Amino acid sequence: MSGRPIADLLALPVRMHGILLGRPVRALVDSQDDRLLGLELVCGDGAHRFLPFTVATVGPRAIEVSSALALIDERDLEYYRRHSRGVTDVGYDDPWVDDDGALREARTAA
Repeated sequence: MSGRPIADLLALPVRMHGILLGRPVRALVDSQDDRLLGLELVCGDGAHRFLPFTVATVGPRAIEVSSALALIDERDLEYYRRHSRGVTDVGYDDPWVDDDGALREARTAA
């Protein structure tokens, strides 16, 4: 299974058909399971929105969405904040996320 460091994921812009929608500022993880729920974004209008991981396509240079309607408005973002943890709260030194959203510790070359 492939994956990438959370730090790399948080550095990618979120785009729709090449148009910049926002930038991730926080990864939100399921409160019971080490699984990425989605990303909190700061959008071009300054609003914070939630992007569910399941509707995003992570590419080499951007996170793509097929519709801006996939972004959950700021007033509903609070629900996800209350019912999740930040990725820093999970306890991994160097967390990675697999393509299916599962979090894991980075593998070493040893």
